[in-house]
Amino acid sequence: MRTLLALSRLIDGLNDRIGKLAYWLVLGAVLVSSVNATVRKAFDTSSNAYLELQWYMFAALFMLSGGYTLLKQEHVRIDVVYHRFSRRVQIGIDIFGTVLFLLPMSLLMLYLSWPFFYNSFQSGEVSANAGGLILWPVKLLIPVGFALLSLQGLSELVKRIAFLQGKVPDPGIREHSKPAELELAEAIAAERAAETGAAK
Repeated sequence: MRTLLALSRLIDGLNDRIGKLAYWLVLGAVLVSSVNATVRKAFDTSSNAYLELQWYMFAALFMLSGGYTLLKQEHVRIDVVYHRFSRRVQIGIDIFGTVLFLLPMSLLMLYLSWPFFYNSFQSGEVSANAGGLILWPVKLLIPVGFALLSLQGLSELVKRIAFLQGKVPDPGIREHSKPAELELAEAIAAERAAETGAAK
């Protein structure tokens, strides 16, 4: 278990660094979009390469952040029932979901997306749009993203098993005190209660 926990820390560190680097893609996409809009309005000209670069940045942000989001416990969950159970039962549900759903799905997507990228790379596939970019780099994001998600799923599995053995603190604690979906549910309930009170 000590070796597995060391591997888990390495995976966590990798996804943490990649996730934080991916933040900058938001700024990059905004800047490219702004320059493209300015050039189009000021000089009545544009380039499909700018539009595609913007899409590539968005795709990179989305695909490279999956593992980071799982690391930070920010994926959307159906928490209506989950939070009614004890913490050990919740950890058991996490293990069950990781083994039966997360890892098989992400590994299958990794397997299926590799030929999609590789064929594009071998053929030197280029966008059909005039002045468009080569396509294989953005297609590479798919297997890389699912590889990072698979690795983080493995890390989360190791941490949860270690927690059940009493070897690590609770790995499911979020940075925020409450999940966003739970905060939303509480806000909706409070609004309905206020509307009901006002109607009386």
